[in-house]
Amino acid sequence: MKLQFDSISELGEPGSEFLKLFNLYWPAYKEWLNSNETTPLTNLKTSKAALKKYMPEMMPIYEHSCKLVNAGDLAARFLTGFQPPAHISGCSQAVLVGEDVQLVRNYDYHPDLIEGALLLSSWNGKKVIATSDCLLGALDGMNEDGLAISITFGGRKVVGEGFGIPFIVRYVLEFCSTVESAVKALVRIPSHMSYNVTVVDKTGAFKTVFLSPDKAPVVNDDAYTTNHQESIDWHANAAFNKTLERASFLKELLAKEGLNAKTLVKTFLQKPLYNTMFSEGFGTLYTAVYKPKEGVVQFLWPHGSITQSFDKFIEQSNLIEYDIINTEVMEGDVSEKTIAKMAPKKIVSFETSKDKKNKPKKTKGIKKNIPSRGSFESLGKLLYK
Repeated sequence: MKLQFDSISELGEPGSEFLKLFNLYWPAYKEWLNSNETTPLTNLKTSKAALKKYMPEMMPIYEHSCKLVNAGDLAARFLTGFQPPAHISGCSQAVLVGEDVQLVRNYDYHPDLIEGALLLSSWNGKKVIATSDCLLGALDGMNEDGLAISITFGGRKVVGEGFGIPFIVRYVLEFCSTVESAVKALVRIPSHMSYNVTVVDKTGAFKTVFLSPDKAPVVNDDAYTTNHQESIDWHANAAFNKTLERASFLKELLAKEGLNAKTLVKTFLQKPLYNTMFSEGFGTLYTAVYKPKEGVVQFLWPHGSITQSFDKFIEQSNLIEYDIINTEVMEGDVSEKTIAKMAPKKIVSFETSKDKKNKPKKTKGIKKNIPSRGSFESLGKLLYK
């Protein structure tokens, strides 16, 4: 299985590059929305009213984007980010501050179900580098003011009224500059599911916010999160993704005297943080390292990496190949040899500005069709964000 990961630069309002992404992924998003059986979609009037109420600063970009893609009713509702279908995921993240300030995260999901686009944009005048999701949203990112953000699934089945977390992440990146302003936004904007959001800025200040649709947000000083909040709520999910084990590992790691940035990043590329169950939706698709002091972001795989910055952002395409092994048929401990076979086996890099002829062709994925496969109980082994 292959994942194409593109670095795309488009400053100013969404334009031709955004339109390409929309045309590529909208058919799959449309299928996901139409097959939704868990969360009733709200009408366009309600969705736009929610966006205007909670994120009014996004309205100009929203309206411009709808016009750009000639959005119909369903697409216009989707692009508000309000009340999307329910979905779940994995992920781990940690903050290291001191001489180095960095936010490190593993994104665990299925290779077919990711846009695979690192986008440099300036939709509202502020430069942002973010991993695109839901077209107008983001999975993680950093802005030129030195604020970085990432998320992990909070491990709860409750679905309420609110926005999909990628749209909230995008809002924070577009309009916040410090941890203080980011936290104010996070506790104000309702999330339709439970997520753990960590923010850090170039001063070394950081906070983690537990968001839930049925509880008040919890703001704390946790320097790491996996896939639960204050306690285990969804036991089947927690057992599958080993959230407690990963959290305990990170706690011990961050407590070690002399832990440096290089060691922390290296650890995220190894068990138990690095996951290999790609076919089950729990494989580490990338490790992201955000360095807000330097304005630098790195994306890493066991056999390759990409480094981008606000000062030097190179448009390129990278093809990552994953060996998919069905771990359900395995018994006992998986050997180191088998783990190595399950990891991404190589990365082939292409700079689009210099090698357009050899650029791998992006194929249409089946983005986010996992939530249409059944109830939450059957999703216990299919993690999302």
